[in-house]
Amino acid sequence: MITRRRFTASAGALAGASLLGSCGRPRTDPPPEESSQASGAQALASVITTGLQAPWSIAFVGESALISERDSARILELTADGTTREVGVIDGVDPGGEGGLLGLAVHEGQLFTYLTAAESNRIERRELTGSPGGFGLGTARTVLEGIPSARIHNGGRLAIGPDDMLYATTGDAGDRDSAQDLDSLGGKILRMAPDGTAPADNPFPDSLVHSYGHRNCQGIAWDEEGTMYASEFGQDTWDELNLIEPGGNYGWPHVEGIAEQEGYRDPLQQWEPAEASPSGIAITGRNLYLANLRGRRLRVVPLPDPSTASELLVGEYGRLRDVVLAPDGSLWVLTNTTDGRGDPAEEGDRILRVAVE
Repeated sequence: MITRRRFTASAGALAGASLLGSCGRPRTDPPPEESSQASGAQALASVITTGLQAPWSIAFVGESALISERDSARILELTADGTTREVGVIDGVDPGGEGGLLGLAVHEGQLFTYLTAAESNRIERRELTGSPGGFGLGTARTVLEGIPSARIHNGGRLAIGPDDMLYATTGDAGDRDSAQDLDSLGGKILRMAPDGTAPADNPFPDSLVHSYGHRNCQGIAWDEEGTMYASEFGQDTWDELNLIEPGGNYGWPHVEGIAEQEGYRDPLQQWEPAEASPSGIAITGRNLYLANLRGRRLRVVPLPDPSTASELLVGEYGRLRDVVLAPDGSLWVLTNTTDGRGDPAEEGDRILRVAVE
């Protein structure tokens, strides 16, 4: 049974690692780099590639990986020898602040991209041409446009659900009230067919809205039973991990964190922003993994009891933007030291491979 409790750190072990838990008061500035006391944590991680600039998302095509870079608008392919090659540059991207080329998803030979253009965020799809080691991009087709954009809170995560539908997270783009407005695409998790149309079984008729009342979700994933989870940036008090129900109202801007107010769904777990700022998430087995930006750690949340969350890679690699499950069962973690808010590593950003049980 999943319980809803406030975060209390506890010791745990993962693949022989000693894990570090922490909980402190909110801070307005990012915390200093922390030296991980987890003796096994660094040994668990190996560097797959370096030299990335503000990477945002990883999507697998079979055994091959594609990577988006937020500010350059490049799609990169990671080749078998660990180097990267440019697949293409996405036209029309207008990077600035938190906007740019964001999420990726692959479905039936199509590459889906979430991008910030001059007037709004939009989702496009292109045929993925060629083969591993030589992928190319076909002509762009717009799937959805008119998603609110700003220098902050652009959402941006894309994923294909177990129902073969395309899901997208959108931020409130600085307009707090839009998250409660069912006629706005801002502050939502959207569900659509791959061509952008609204499925007949969506919770609101003729609407793409799957859930609402979100400030800025950047992570979505499903467990083996098809239950959906999402990570969400709070404002000053609590960042959240939510279990997503169709049609659910998650409270923003009226509530933040566990509020126990009628009409709003409380998060499964919450963390102070200085210890979290969760972006991408991945699920394997009974554990959910969150990549944290300000918190500079990979959080491990056992879904049967989220209150026993523990941590890996604390302060070892800087800001962490995304975590995905690789075809070999390991986790790939994307660093974000070059996104304008981190301390850039000498070799740029990295993809890490983390072995988990």
